[in-house]
Amino acid sequence: MRKYLLVTLLFASAFTYSASAQVGIGIGVGPRLGYGYGPAPRPYPRRRQQGQAAPKFEPVVHFSLGYGYPNLDATQLAGFYNYYRGPVTQTGPITGAVDVQYSRTASVGVMVTHGQVSASYFDYNNPSAPPAVNGSLDNWSVMLNLMNYIPTVSDKIQPYFRTAIGLNIWKQDYTDGSGNKMGPFSDPSQLAYQVGLGAKFKMSKNTGLFLEAGYGKYILHGGLSFKL
Repeated sequence: MRKYLLVTLLFASAFTYSASAQVGIGIGVGPRLGYGYGPAPRPYPRRRQQGQAAPKFEPVVHFSLGYGYPNLDATQLAGFYNYYRGPVTQTGPITGAVDVQYSRTASVGVMVTHGQVSASYFDYNNPSAPPAVNGSLDNWSVMLNLMNYIPTVSDKIQPYFRTAIGLNIWKQDYTDGSGNKMGPFSDPSQLAYQVGLGAKFKMSKNTGLFLEAGYGKYILHGGLSFKL
């Protein structure tokens, strides 16, 4: 009897030990149950830090020098009764501008232009005769210059939109066929303006080329741009 009881106890002890081992293994490799068994819990992954803010923009001074093809100055030449105007000769305008870029997308400054237009006038009744009148206009303009830069992915090309408005300063000179000075004449329009769309092409850190098309003082314009 004692022999059978001893055997039964041995089997019961073995079964209990086996069950305890299985529970321990299950807790160690299974979900965290808070009993302290198994490996330490994995830490949650940290959030990626948001991108750092762009550095503060420092104002930049730009200087540009260019040459354009005019499209409005010729319309300011005087007209004469019974005479027709021949081909117009145009020079310039030569342009110079200084702008302060106060943000990544905008600048404000001053643009100055200088150009000349001239033409001869002929008698309708005798078109083969020498010119009856010779006239010329010398023009200076001073304009407030506003630039809006268009964002782009390239640091080599910077598109922009230009708006400028200001004052024309004219010098008129008309002479008859004998060389006698004519006049006085009323002043041409004193309103100077320019709108344009263009782009700067970076050549080095502080130097670039620019090309622009527009309406006002010129229809085409190009030159050099410098960062001061």
